[in-house]
Amino acid sequence: MINFSDLGFIFRFLPVFLIAFYLTPATYRSVTLLIGSLAFYAVGDLKGFAVLGTAIVVNYLFGKAIGSEKRKYLLAFIVCIDALMLVEFKLLSQFVYNSFMPIGISFFTFKMISYQADLYMGKIDEEPGFIETAAYFCMFPQVVSGPIMRFSDYQKKTYFQTKEAIFSAIEDGLRFFTLGLGMKVLLADHLAMLWNDIGTIGYESISTPLAWIGAACYSLELYFDFWGYSLMAAGIGVMLGFPFVVNFDQPYSAKNVSEFYRRWHASLGSWFRDYIYIPLGGSRVSEGRIFLNLLVVWLITGFWHGVTLNFILWGLIIFVIIAFERFVIPGKIPVALGKIIGRVNVLILIPLTWVIFAISDFRGLLDYFKRLFPFFGKGIAVNSSDYIKNLGIYGGFLAVALILLLPGLYRFFERNRKHPVFTVLLFILFWICVYSLSNAAGNPFMYFRF
Repeated sequence: MINFSDLGFIFRFLPVFLIAFYLTPATYRSVTLLIGSLAFYAVGDLKGFAVLGTAIVVNYLFGKAIGSEKRKYLLAFIVCIDALMLVEFKLLSQFVYNSFMPIGISFFTFKMISYQADLYMGKIDEEPGFIETAAYFCMFPQVVSGPIMRFSDYQKKTYFQTKEAIFSAIEDGLRFFTLGLGMKVLLADHLAMLWNDIGTIGYESISTPLAWIGAACYSLELYFDFWGYSLMAAGIGVMLGFPFVVNFDQPYSAKNVSEFYRRWHASLGSWFRDYIYIPLGGSRVSEGRIFLNLLVVWLITGFWHGVTLNFILWGLIIFVIIAFERFVIPGKIPVALGKIIGRVNVLILIPLTWVIFAISDFRGLLDYFKRLFPFFGKGIAVNSSDYIKNLGIYGGFLAVALILLLPGLYRFFERNRKHPVFTVLLFILFWICVYSLSNAAGNPFMYFRF
């Protein structure tokens, strides 16, 4: 698997691809993008390459028919084929052999479904050719873990031709790439060590303070791992002339859980809104139907992440929280108290739901919650002061992660990222990351498994 935080990708694949891409005449750069993306995927998952290639051809042919005929049954058929492909591989990987699931199938399948729906609804102006369609489906910055770019955004690409424009795009993309690399290598990977240490001790044997620290740790690890990846993917897209895709928008500053999930993995959330929630009737129907629509969306969201019970349970719990915020708080709870409840849901309940997300074994999950809330069950910590030792080791990383949750810091970076001081700081950050990677085995991005 080629990992964005792998030194081979950073110093071999990416620079070689950029040189080849910009030496190619602008008219043919989509061909270079397609070839490079297929090579990237084949190196990462040769067994899944046939699945990706077949899905590309089949979806292109159906898209061609849908674009010209606008037949609803064609749309329904190809959407069912894509969805069944995704379900089949998820079930096979869970119950037969975990290597059956092609890398990134959850992401490129959703791209294909949105492409077909947008063609049918006339959101794509011109009928795309095979090269453009195939390059969109498998473009290497997004094929493994998203973001789920719409084809209309893909069409907004600018294939720069002057040296000044090319170097400016590469430089700006590198800024985002380096920041994301730092989040992944220096924060997420070190927080992962604490979470792994907790698992090594045994969930039934940790103290209650360490259990709560662990919940916060995993929440921050997941956030900076996936936000870091998203910045790196978006940065590579910028280098190639594509618009910057915002996939995370300071979710922990949200006022409630509904807003949290509009800001967290925004490309996935907007996909569910546009292609499942709104077609079901969205919010234009009765409260009972809205309730049912939300339930369907969150059950599918849970299944999309995995077929084990913990993911389904996670989706159901998020649904319950959002339903409470939508149907109970407004008009039934004082406004000031409702705002407090919303913030508590984001800062306390969300980390607890991530624990459910993280632990697939039901017995282990139960043991962890017994340590979080020891009055619900028995359990004695092997070392009641274990949290002190772990804070001594990982406290600095936790502190930096918590500081970076402040939304003003990233906005300041966005506004001033081209300032010479930031250029120097990012240069230093890049080489610190390289040094760290050269002394570590490397840790794949967490969302690769979805």
